[in-house]
Amino acid sequence: MAQKHIKRRHFIAMGLAGGVAAPFISHGITKAGFADDSADGLNLEAALSPRIIGDPDAPILIAEYFSMTCGYCANFHLETFPAVKKNWIDTGKARFEYRDFPLSELAIYAHALARAVPERAYEDMLDILLSQQSKWAASQYPLLELQDMARIAGINEDEFSGLMNNRPYLEGIVKIAQDGYDRFAISSTPTFVINDKDIIAGYKPYDEFEADLNGLMT
Repeated sequence: MAQKHIKRRHFIAMGLAGGVAAPFISHGITKAGFADDSADGLNLEAALSPRIIGDPDAPILIAEYFSMTCGYCANFHLETFPAVKKNWIDTGKARFEYRDFPLSELAIYAHALARAVPERAYEDMLDILLSQQSKWAASQYPLLELQDMARIAGINEDEFSGLMNNRPYLEGIVKIAQDGYDRFAISSTPTFVINDKDIIAGYKPYDEFEADLNGLMT
């Protein structure tokens, strides 16, 4: 039930090689929580660091490779993930890592926006983006829709433009996806890697997802 498949080494070609849309002019990020003394104001190491929730000592790592424009990924987060969080993460059984796997240029930009907010607000930004995915992803002017959502996080127009034009940052997000392909042959979303070894592929309602997890633990 995955949205689409990607061929090897295809990620950089998804719009980054040609640059970002002309109307966006590069500025620094100063209010999103990652300001430093670099030229563009974005702390790349912090922005690209792993996004993990749950007890760091939990014995199970659930890593989700997801795309912001994938409808099945949105369904998982809205319908299945709340029960995963309640029954697995909050109980200390598992920790959960979000790993970017953008399937389009627009998805790269949305992942960039989510990672630009302070890490403590990352999940809230995901909730906004995924719950309103049908609005911005299908819009005639999707970047303007994302810009409106950025304002919720205190990111103004100039700061948002800086994000959308920060090539090392965007390529860092693409590298996360490439690593998923290289290590686990990820080619569709959502895909879940359990303890960096076992794969659960595709969107599943909670009962099926839990059954698959339990099956891997026995």
